[in-house]
Amino acid sequence: QVQLVESGGGLVQTGDSLRLSCAASGRTFSSSAMGWFRQAPGKEREFVAGINWSGGSTHYADSVKGRITISRDNAKNTVYLQMNSLNPEDTAVYYCAAAYGYPSSWHQVSGYNYWGQGTQVTVSS
Repeated sequence: QVQLVESGGGLVQTGDSLRLSCAASGRTFSSSAMGWFRQAPGKEREFVAGINWSGGSTHYADSVKGRITISRDNAKNTVYLQMNSLNPEDTAVYYCAAAYGYPSSWHQVSGYNYWGQGTQVTVSS
């Protein structure tokens, strides 16, 4: 069992940066792949970034490559999402997700077993 709590969201301006955190509880965190998704109003939840259990392998949506970095600290049971050069299209609720071992698909919601409640990111123009 893994419980996830996101933090770090807020209201920022175009061009600003934010770092989201996802604190996990449970003994299986260090062996779980982690992902970040986002959902804008009226849209489906979409994949943003994923990271394997060790942090040695990362995956990104094409729309965020070069601007967003996922990382994890297994000693702190925390995964991070560093977001730079934010623009209004990044406005969404951002969700942290965990998958046993390796997700069946990095990009699909169904590939993950546990979800956090989400944190709102709003980027003003």
